Amino acid sequence: MAINIAPKSLDTELSELMRDVTSGKAQLPEFQRSWTWDDGRIRGILASLSQGYPMGAIMRLECGNENVKFKYRPIEGVKNVTVAPDYLILDGQQRLTSMYRTTCSTDAVLTKTDKGKEIKRFYYLDMKKCLDDNEDRYDAIVPVPEDRKVKTDFNRKVLLDLSTKELEYENEMFPINIIFDGSAREDWADGYKEYHEYGKEFMERYKQFRTEVIETITGYKLPVITLGRETPREAVCKVFENVNTGGVALTVFELVTATFATYEFDLRKDWEECRDIIWGKNEPLNTDVMKGVDKTAFLTTITLYTSYFAETATTCKKKDVLGLEFESYQANKAAVLEGYKMARKFLFSQYVFRMRDLPYTTQLVPLAAICAVIGKSSFNLPQTQNILSRWFWCGIMGEMYGGANETRFANDIEDVVAAIQGKESQNRTINASYFSATRLMSLQTRNSAAYKGIMALVYRESCRDFMKGTTMDIVKSMDESPDIHHIFPEAYCIKQGYPKAKWNSIINKTPLLPESNRQIGGEAPSKYSQKIMKAAQIDEEQLKSRVESHLVNYDAFINDDFDTYFIDRAKAIMTVIEGAMEKTISDKGSEQTINSYGVSLEE
Repeated sequence: MAINIAPKSLDTELSELMRDVTSGKAQLPEFQRSWTWDDGRIRGILASLSQGYPMGAIMRLECGNENVKFKYRPIEGVKNVTVAPDYLILDGQQRLTSMYRTTCSTDAVLTKTDKGKEIKRFYYLDMKKCLDDNEDRYDAIVPVPEDRKVKTDFNRKVLLDLSTKELEYENEMFPINIIFDGSAREDWADGYKEYHEYGKEFMERYKQFRTEVIETITGYKLPVITLGRETPREAVCKVFENVNTGGVALTVFELVTATFATYEFDLRKDWEECRDIIWGKNEPLNTDVMKGVDKTAFLTTITLYTSYFAETATTCKKKDVLGLEFESYQANKAAVLEGYKMARKFLFSQYVFRMRDLPYTTQLVPLAAICAVIGKSSFNLPQTQNILSRWFWCGIMGEMYGGANETRFANDIEDVVAAIQGKESQNRTINASYFSATRLMSLQTRNSAAYKGIMALVYRESCRDFMKGTTMDIVKSMDESPDIHHIFPEAYCIKQGYPKAKWNSIINKTPLLPESNRQIGGEAPSKYSQKIMKAAQIDEEQLKSRVESHLVNYDAFINDDFDTYFIDRAKAIMTVIEGAMEKTISDKGSEQTINSYGVSLEE
């Protein structure tokens, strides 16, 4: 259903906005980043303000919706505010903070130079430069240090001293931080005139300055867009994303963090503790395979798990994550963390040991949620492992998790849990998955999930390194870092004129350790095999066993028969894929397959 938030827009005087900021009527939601503007940007906005130039709309959210509660804080620099706000500023924080701190605060502004060095500054309007059409207004905005003295020569020489009101009058420098205080502003004007003995020139200058500059600032209006209190959290998040493209993106996690903060709960800190568990930081075998699970994925998993047990339809879309109740998070977090531990163990059983070899990080969301639902006892049963394995590989080889996945996540937890519990299951991911014989030819880089999946399946077939003869278990995978290499080397294939579509496809690639790759070089298999036997001190029978463990026809390999080797390995890889998916690849004899490979791949 479409969301109609019907925002209202009204031009509002800056002075009124500053009063709202000062009183705490307007505050910031906790998810807003800190104020970051440097001295140059501050001077720029003050220059624009003093000339009446537009600076964009302010967007705020009306408070009062019981279902949309965010922790809040005053704008930086505001003191002694204990009231709840009427409005939360969604867009315009940097501008409003800059204007408040320069025009309303009696404290020096803590900012920084363009090189990032922290400084404290008061800001003045140079009256003469403001009224000189030949002067750039930016240059008329004068920043001075906290002691109000501009110095040079390693602080030995004072260039400008504004440390007393008399010196301000003398230098005709108007302090911007009194501009919205009518009484202080008039006192300064009286003092200025008196200091200059009511001279006509000075009287006229102040009058012109008041008319052209002071009244421009005090009468300045900004368009203020107000989202009504009925605006849902999902819309707040989307609005913030749209208006804050130049700042720090507001994620689902940040918005939920702000909501949970109303319970005096620090979700960021809690995530750090959960992250260490999910990533296996303190596990005996510490790998990076789970490090793709981020804080939003974690919340999505808890939402999926929570939704599964709810009476309503299973769902974990963005709006559902935003609507995750604090009590549900607390009640279900432990189960989901156990689910992630089981998911990690399952990946190892499928020979996926490293993050770079994990086909889909997104698939870990439903995997962990499923494991959380079924629990350890059921998870450890061989039948459960078989069901999980088939679903896992159908999702990978069918390349099912590359886009928006929330609906598939919901289908997965319903279908896979039902199958594990012996109930009727729609098996939607399994039934929808399909792998084409021609897909092997197009898998040229490790970026695709199917490419990574096939390499994991080769590992799972207990392939042995050519040089060392070792299979890749988790310890060897992390310690020795196997990588994907050409079996018929690239340089050799180019020299022979073989089509790149063939020699650079996954059919001609396999995981090997660096020592084997160094022996391979750019030579034909018949030649580099001799080098491997000599260096590894093995006979040909041992070499043959190792080569064949990679689903390679050894006779074609040792005789440099690329065409026979290529077709046989394509068939062998497809047989392994069929075994993992428990589905037949139906187009092995199709016209398109024959055109791609030159022959049918049917046995």
